[in-house]
Amino acid sequence: MPKPTLVVAIEATEERRQIIGDVIRDDAEIVFLRDLEVNAQRKAVSSATAIFASRPSDLPDDGSGINKDCRLLQFYSSGVDFLPLKQFPNDLPIAGNGGAFAEPMAEHGLAMALAAGKRLSFEASKMREGEFNQFSRNKMFLGGTAGIVGYGGIGVAMARLFKGIGMQTIAVNRRGASDQAGYLDWIGQIDRLDELLKKSDVVVLSLPLTKETENLINASRLAAMKSDAILVNLARGEIINETALYEHLKANLDFTACIDAWWIEPIRHGKFSMKHPFLDLPNVIPSPHNSASVGVWRKNVVQRAVENCLRAIKGETPLHLVKPEERML
Repeated sequence: MPKPTLVVAIEATEERRQIIGDVIRDDAEIVFLRDLEVNAQRKAVSSATAIFASRPSDLPDDGSGINKDCRLLQFYSSGVDFLPLKQFPNDLPIAGNGGAFAEPMAEHGLAMALAAGKRLSFEASKMREGEFNQFSRNKMFLGGTAGIVGYGGIGVAMARLFKGIGMQTIAVNRRGASDQAGYLDWIGQIDRLDELLKKSDVVVLSLPLTKETENLINASRLAAMKSDAILVNLARGEIINETALYEHLKANLDFTACIDAWWIEPIRHGKFSMKHPFLDLPNVIPSPHNSASVGVWRKNVVQRAVENCLRAIKGETPLHLVKPEERML
C-alpha cells in the first residue's frame, strides 16, 4: 500500500515544519506545496490523502484537482463561511479549525465583558473630561449568569473563565450536549436560546455563521434580554441583526455591546464599514476582530489543524466538518 500523503499548502516556516513533523511522524509523507513548481503541485494535490490550506487559492487551480479519495481538506481558520467552498464536491470532507483560537479569544471576551461591567472605557472618557464619578455603580459578576451561545472550543474556554470568577454558566448548542459540560450549570439545544437570553447577565456569541444562524439575534431577542445585559460577539457580525442592535443600544444605554466581530471586515470583504455609527455610542466596546491575534499562539493553531489531518489519515472521522448545506459561498 502506498504511504498516505499530507499536502501542506500554508506558508511553512521552520517552526511550522517542525510542528507538523512532530504530529505526523511516520504516519504519512509530508509534502510542502510551496517547495514545488506548479506541475508538481498539481500532481501532489491530485494524490493527497489530506490537505492543509489557508484558503482554496493556496492550491493550484483553486483546488479543482483534488482527487475523489482525499479524506480531508483542512483549513487554518476556525470560521470558513468566507471561503468559496461550494465549488468543491459535496462528498469532499472539509473542516474548519474549530476551537484552535479558543483560549486567546476567551481571554479577549472576558476582558471585554469585564471592561463593560466595570465601566472602564466609559469612566476613563469621563475622567478625561474632568469628571470623577467615584460612586457610579458598576456590575458585579460574582453570582451572575453567563450565557454562551455556541458551545464549541471557544464556548468551553469562556465557560471555564466565567466559572472561575464565580458566575453561573449556561449554554446552548445544536446537540444540547457536550463532553465538556462540567463547566456548565445546564446546556440545552438552540430551542432554549430565549430562556438563556432572559436569564443571562453576560451573553457570548461563539457559534459559526450558517444560513440558520444569520440574524439569529434580532430585535425581539435583544428586547428579551436584561436591560443592563452585556452582549459579547466573538463570532460573526451577521449573527446579529445590525440595525436592530444599533436601535437597541440607542434606546437602552445600560445595555452594552462588546463587538469584536463586525458585519463588513477587511479580510472577508476587503474593507471595514458599518451601516450605523456604533463607534459613537458610549455603550459599545469595540475591537478590530483581534481576539485571536496572539502571535505566540499560532503554533497551537497549526498543531490542532494537523492533528485533525492525522485523524483523517488514520481513517478516523475528522472534527469540525462543514456540511455541504453549511457552505455559505
